[in-house]
Amino acid sequence: MAIIDFILFLIIANLKLFNITTLRFYNFYPRAFCNFESINNKEKLESIIFSNTISDDLAGFLNRQDYSQLGLIMDSNTQEHCYPLIKSKLPAHQTFAFTAGEINKNLDTCTQIWQWMTECGFDRKALIINLGGGVTGDMGGFCASTYKRGVRFINIPTTLLSQVDASVGGKLGIDFNGFKNHIGVFAEPIAVLISDEFLKTLPEVELRSGYAEVIKHGLIQNADYFSCLKTQDWESQDWKTLIEKSVSIKKSVVEKDPKESGLRKILNFGHTIGHAFESFYLDSDNHLLHGEAIAIGMISEAFLSNKKSGLTLDELKQITNLLLGVYGKIEIPTADVDAIVALCSQDKKNDSERINFSLLRKIGQCEYDITGSTLEIKEAIAFYQSL
Repeated sequence: MAIIDFILFLIIANLKLFNITTLRFYNFYPRAFCNFESINNKEKLESIIFSNTISDDLAGFLNRQDYSQLGLIMDSNTQEHCYPLIKSKLPAHQTFAFTAGEINKNLDTCTQIWQWMTECGFDRKALIINLGGGVTGDMGGFCASTYKRGVRFINIPTTLLSQVDASVGGKLGIDFNGFKNHIGVFAEPIAVLISDEFLKTLPEVELRSGYAEVIKHGLIQNADYFSCLKTQDWESQDWKTLIEKSVSIKKSVVEKDPKESGLRKILNFGHTIGHAFESFYLDSDNHLLHGEAIAIGMISEAFLSNKKSGLTLDELKQITNLLLGVYGKIEIPTADVDAIVALCSQDKKNDSERINFSLLRKIGQCEYDITGSTLEIKEAIAFYQSL
């Protein structure tokens, strides 16, 4: 029987090599359980832990893990304000800190991180903690996922933006040649530990930046949630409750579509135009925080939603009033518009030369793969400029 098994192995291997993949061999030979039909490898989403005492909960989590070495990646702001909240409870570990800012989310910083990991002698059983905002989580996770073909990592998001958005869903990456998140991978952390303790360390502008993603979650999935969000005194809201609700909305979407082949694209509402603004002003004196740029994007794309997807004028007004009430209006020089529109052609949702949008049918309901023209994008930006 061993000879027959070997012959079957060779047949099966050759069938696979030539893409003959639909035979079920176990139908005629029960010992050869080789079915090369497409396999559904369901993505296992990260374990999300809401913490009331981050230092104790992190220490308890690490005590249950098996790892050879522990490394911690952070930026200069996190090193000063957040690292002290957990340092005393951490076991022996190595640290790497980079200068804070989106401008440093690039291959040069990645090279420094990989060099640090190599010099520390991290093997494939090492465990990396990414302590910080979206830049740290995106870049630290990307470096961990590519170092020696992947080591495990934990995200501890310290900004509102990273807690409700960037740390959930396994999107990792860096900016490249001015294009936002142009190089990256999908990879899940083994856990995300979320604590509102860190929000006390944030300046108001950073808290406001993260609020844009909270607003987006209501717009794309839950009209009641959107209606509860504040314009006045927005900074005094129950952030713990809002964070948990936003995380549940994003997680429910990502679970249905981990690799963004369909439904997950709705999470990009406001981001086609918003990312273009963020990228254009990234290295300038008029630098926009992510949430500030996405607020412009959501107003502009709500305008497109009214033109193309059924959003009513009244709903457009509600969205515009809330976003202007929180973020104000940023003056966009007309001379910048053509270059900003051109950046939309690099959006990751695009298909061939088509610029694709995720647009609102109504508040709480979003559709995806809606094609827009450069003329329509200019009209949307002109609408924002006219407010």
